[in-house]
Amino acid sequence: MKKRSKIRIPHIVIVRAPGLLPMMYTLPELGLELGIPYSTLRNWLDAGAPCERDSRGHIFVNGQDFAAWVKEKKRTVKQRKLEADEGYCMHCNQVVPMLDAEIHQVSEKLTRKIGSCPECGGKVIRGDRNDRTKEFSES
Repeated sequence: MKKRSKIRIPHIVIVRAPGLLPMMYTLPELGLELGIPYSTLRNWLDAGAPCERDSRGHIFVNGQDFAAWVKEKKRTVKQRKLEADEGYCMHCNQVVPMLDAEIHQVSEKLTRKIGSCPECGGKVIRGDRNDRTKEFSES
């Protein structure tokens, strides 16, 4: 039984995989097309990437099947807009409400909000446009 593990698909593979042809690739050919090492492809085959073996045991990968597998494995990023009083704490690695936020003018159009994280007490810095700063200072 093959061990299923979490797979991280590099951005270059996500971009190049849809361009694979509907043909059978050897692992070195596929690695060359995608710009990744042979060992990475072997790890992905162990993790469930589609492949076929011929009577001699050579491994071949169908380009379109592999592209569909990459699309399925691609992590979706859930993005949401930050509220006016929120920032991203790099230490906690999460969105947090900014405490004691100070607004500093960076340029005519940009401001920087500097506050502290309620979880760890670290510094939280957030860049913003001036039109949204007014909302922050009014609330």
